[in-house]
Amino acid sequence: MGQQDNATTPIILAFSGGLDTSFCVPWLRETCGRPVVTVTVNTGGIDAGAARELEARARALGAQDHILVEAREVFFQRVLRHLIAGNVRRGQFYPLCVGAERGVQAMLLAEAAQKLGSNTVAHGCTAAGNDQVRFEVTLRTINPDLEVLAPVRDQGFIRSVQVEYLEKHGLPVPSRGSAYSINRGLWGITIGGRETLDSRESIPESAWVVSAGALDSPRTPERHVIGFSAGVPVSLDGREMDPVALVEALEPLAGAYGIGRGVHLGDTVLGTKGRVAFEAPAAEVLLTAHRELEKLVLSSLQIRIKDMIGNLYGDYIHEGRQLDPVCRDIEALFSSSQQRVTGEVNLLFRPGSLFVEGVTSPYSLLAATRGVYGEAAGEWTPQDALGYARILSLPGILQSRAGQAGTRG
Repeated sequence: MGQQDNATTPIILAFSGGLDTSFCVPWLRETCGRPVVTVTVNTGGIDAGAARELEARARALGAQDHILVEAREVFFQRVLRHLIAGNVRRGQFYPLCVGAERGVQAMLLAEAAQKLGSNTVAHGCTAAGNDQVRFEVTLRTINPDLEVLAPVRDQGFIRSVQVEYLEKHGLPVPSRGSAYSINRGLWGITIGGRETLDSRESIPESAWVVSAGALDSPRTPERHVIGFSAGVPVSLDGREMDPVALVEALEPLAGAYGIGRGVHLGDTVLGTKGRVAFEAPAAEVLLTAHRELEKLVLSSLQIRIKDMIGNLYGDYIHEGRQLDPVCRDIEALFSSSQQRVTGEVNLLFRPGSLFVEGVTSPYSLLAATRGVYGEAAGEWTPQDALGYARILSLPGILQSRAGQAGTRG
């Protein structure tokens, strides 16, 4: 499978520590006869203990070396800030929890390969999922000459065969590997299992990762305040924080209330329907708060255009096309639109729900008018309002007259 002049250079494997990538380490070594270097790109969800476990597992599986690339800040600046600016939710519901990070992971995987003098990279994606497309599109866009190996997909290895292979070779099998597929990142968690293979039911309460039991023993409601500056979250309850730390602080706060959990049913990159459970407490809080702040400071035309563009941007990120120049164009529009998205949003966390109590901004369009909605005219007179209503009714009047004339004819 490897190229002749690459016989001694390592295969650079994107490594999550799950069953698929764990299987790939020894299988690639045995099949290709080349060393394997595992690379874990931390786009969230990996603390110091988890990092040590990943390295130990990679080496136990036979990796020549293991590299941890810290990428949370890169992920936020290159992707998440734009998803927040665009209020991006797939299907008006799912906040692109994990799929959004694949492009960044692929970019940094390609960079690692270049630094190690290798032009062969590998991933553990299956043929049935979205991630294979995201990795392949990004990797081939960055370097068309890269050799990309995908053993699980290309050889059709099912999970039971992978487990059997690892056990036969006396190698560690990841825990929970045969029950639920769990992916965790800065923007949330996805959970796939038997229940998500059809559309009938949710996953069991015990399968949730950060919110298991949150609704069984309801917590007392809590109030929190999110501060934004030019569309970027910068403070929590009056305490200034960098965006990554703020996102990480919000996850346990909101997750304890079961906020941000759901089961998403939508269209895969391959054109089929797919279903996945997700927990995105921080994403739910920030997207909801940000949108409410935008309603206060942006014009109706800005919001209308942003909604259309935001949906398209979400589609491109979902499909792994974030390196296309059109994404830079959309991000430029987002950046321009966020100049006045500064202020605070008051939130109430309740079991299973998030309630926006109020929002303030120095750029409030509500405060800028001299009128009072439903109470008193401001920049206009009652006569102006009457004339405006008459003008708006003109198309309807003409339609009615035309219909009556047609009936008479």
